Amino acid sequence: MKRPTADFGLTGEQKMIRESVLPLLEKALPRDRIQQMDEERQFPFEAYQALADAGWIGLPHEQEYGGSGGSYKDLAVFVETAAYHNAQLASAYLTTVIYGGMQIKHGASPELKAQILPGMIAGDIRLALCITEPETGSDVASIRTRAVQEGDDYVITGQKVYITCAHVAHHLVVATKTDPNAGHKGITLFLVDVRSPGVTIRPLKGLGRRMIHTNEVYFDNVRVPASRMLGNKNDGWRGLMRGLNLERLCLSASACGNMMKIIDYARDFAVERKQFGQRITSYQAIAHKFADMQIMAESARVMTHRVADMLDAGESPTMETAICKVLATENNSRCADIGIQIMGGAGYMMEYEMQMYFRDARVGTIGGGTSEIMRSIIAKQMEL
Repeated sequence: MKRPTADFGLTGEQKMIRESVLPLLEKALPRDRIQQMDEERQFPFEAYQALADAGWIGLPHEQEYGGSGGSYKDLAVFVETAAYHNAQLASAYLTTVIYGGMQIKHGASPELKAQILPGMIAGDIRLALCITEPETGSDVASIRTRAVQEGDDYVITGQKVYITCAHVAHHLVVATKTDPNAGHKGITLFLVDVRSPGVTIRPLKGLGRRMIHTNEVYFDNVRVPASRMLGNKNDGWRGLMRGLNLERLCLSASACGNMMKIIDYARDFAVERKQFGQRITSYQAIAHKFADMQIMAESARVMTHRVADMLDAGESPTMETAICKVLATENNSRCADIGIQIMGGAGYMMEYEMQMYFRDARVGTIGGGTSEIMRSIIAKQMEL
């Protein structure tokens, strides 16, 4: 990260995150391997384990289970830094540590926490969160996957889709309906072992993020012990909503890191590129594009850090996290588009990384709540 103000407002520990994570990832996931792994749809196992071995998987989790109990700001700085190296790796981290891991942290029994969290923090257990279905995306209350109680077990039947990292997960946090007529009041969460009979995972081929791609997941009369319920029966909606502010913070931080990488990558290309006898950055049309990208990246980053500070202060910044996600993810997508334009034909070619940044950024305004849903949340918070 080449900007001299990048560390302003950070604690010594947060500066250390920047200084230690990037060298670690540059060694564990070299740049010349990223595009190859993206083409071959290979999950970055070595880099993920390197993060675990260095203690980063446990950053937001309790020391009791091997974590370090870091703050929301610590987490935002880490995710931003990891995404600067590779946004897909940051997403792989979030899928286990935040989207799945936080449901374990807040909803699992002490026995189940002790069974899952230490292994997760060590890198031996990966998770995925299963919510979206073929006919229910933003409307979570309308999910159809059923969980029917039979003695001490529940039997789950249904289908999930666009589930990130399910193909490499050991356990799935699954949103089900235990009361099909109760809307959001009938949702219950379960932790399902992927080895359970009746679980089938089928990879999907998406435009971007091919190292960590999404999947369809089928549940055909999958039997799950009641002890693997996360939270209380019919109270899954509250568990899902509890994690939304944190999820939006992390998605925003990831987008900020990716924007910084886009700017630096485009700059490295542009300062060496000459047209009509001059570096292309000497032309105002190109320089202003860089200025626009910098404006977008810095404004999103300031908002992201503000939201992290609010969460650390015990606030519940629903409107602010929605604003932050819209700002960061939409800016990220625009920055990638501008980056391609700056690089011209080279930016459009698969031999260069910019096309990957463009493909990876596009899902940001869709996943974790679409920009349209975020705007509806903002309007509701404004009492409109």
